[in-house]
Amino acid sequence: MSAEIVQLVEQAGPYLSAAVGAYGAAVFSRAEDAAVGAAADATANLGQRILQAVWHRRDDQDRAALETAVQEAAEEPDDGDAAGALRQQIKRALREDAELAREVAGWLPVHGGVTVNVSGTRAIGAQHIDIAATGDHTTIHPPQP
Repeated sequence: MSAEIVQLVEQAGPYLSAAVGAYGAAVFSRAEDAAVGAAADATANLGQRILQAVWHRRDDQDRAALETAVQEAAEEPDDGDAAGALRQQIKRALREDAELAREVAGWLPVHGGVTVNVSGTRAIGAQHIDIAATGDHTTIHPPQP
């Protein structure tokens, strides 16, 4: 299960980072929004949900360590060591609580999914595409036999 936990924490990483970046140490006391508008909010809210679930299942000493890791990651968003310390706290909690690990896994999107974000004039996004044309006065000729 150790490799599965590592993969789970890697998958949760962007959500945790979004939550820490958006809410900082208040992530543990902030009430989760009932209605989520923007995708960034949804990402941060899922990260908050994960952090709160871990926090509620820890003892006082482990809660203090988790709070410290969140605070340091919030204060130093570009510090890979601070982010790593937070991931380590989450990893430890998931290893020690199989039910929590299953719960968190159920909240995360299914592996193998594809997300394509596209914006801008004439932008095209696709997982598989044969022909794409975005220019003015474009003519596409079918292949000749």
